[in-house]
Amino acid sequence: MPDNLPPAFVAYPHLPGHQLVSLQGVDAAAFAHAQFSSDVTALPLLHWQWSAWLSAKGRTLAVFQLLRLAEDHVMLVLADGDADAIASQLQRFVFRRKVKLQVHTDLMVTGAFTAPEAASGAAIARAEGADWELDLGSDALPRTLRIGAATADAEGDPAAFAAAWRQADLRFGLPRLDASQREVWTPQQLGLDRLNGYSVKKGCYPGQEIVARTHFLGKAKRAVQLLHTAAPAQAGEAVQQGGAALGTIASVAGDLTLAVLPLETSDGELQVGGVAAQRVPLLDGLAR
Repeated sequence: MPDNLPPAFVAYPHLPGHQLVSLQGVDAAAFAHAQFSSDVTALPLLHWQWSAWLSAKGRTLAVFQLLRLAEDHVMLVLADGDADAIASQLQRFVFRRKVKLQVHTDLMVTGAFTAPEAASGAAIARAEGADWELDLGSDALPRTLRIGAATADAEGDPAAFAAAWRQADLRFGLPRLDASQREVWTPQQLGLDRLNGYSVKKGCYPGQEIVARTHFLGKAKRAVQLLHTAAPAQAGEAVQQGGAALGTIASVAGDLTLAVLPLETSDGELQVGGVAAQRVPLLDGLAR
């Protein structure tokens, strides 16, 4: 199979699918802590972590980067968009908390397949020509994400760049959820433990009881596996082994897929759409 290394793109094209939501106010961190799966109040300022918003049944509605930019400012980077709908749904839970939700059209997200100039790991940095710089890769596959003022100019081919970026996400085991795959999977099934994307110790948040019970009782029986498919695949499509359904594809990026498969299964050949699918090792290094 091809090594799926990203092509040599011009630095910092726009990532058009990425959208931003700010939570601002004295209760911003507390509100985010109560709604999302990660331990927000333990996150230092100018650091970020992976997080998720879950349904009451512990199913994943969205996976995102959560940035703690100031005592009163939390920002969500939503790679799969839907910012307006998510902000609208979150607004229903604000009640009397002092927090304001804003979908940003004044900012844009750009990226590069190069190591950051100043950011490292979970630490956020300022960068020339951007408000914030984030380390979104590893030594094996360096990537930099930047958030800055929206402009009309976009270097290179944003669509091709976004496709390569999405493939890199899947190589790290980061699920990219289309609308059909939202509210389908638990965080454990999506492998969010590899990214430190949820906490089982911080207390209540939507779906926390399901997540904690699965964790402490050892009931997780499925997790994501990266597959290379010889033919085009679709999210929701079955993965088969020996003619029987074994699992389901959760994310697709070109010829790579993240499939939710049993933790215990044979090494026998897998098929997607009647064509062989090859297992590919996931890259480490994206946990924050």
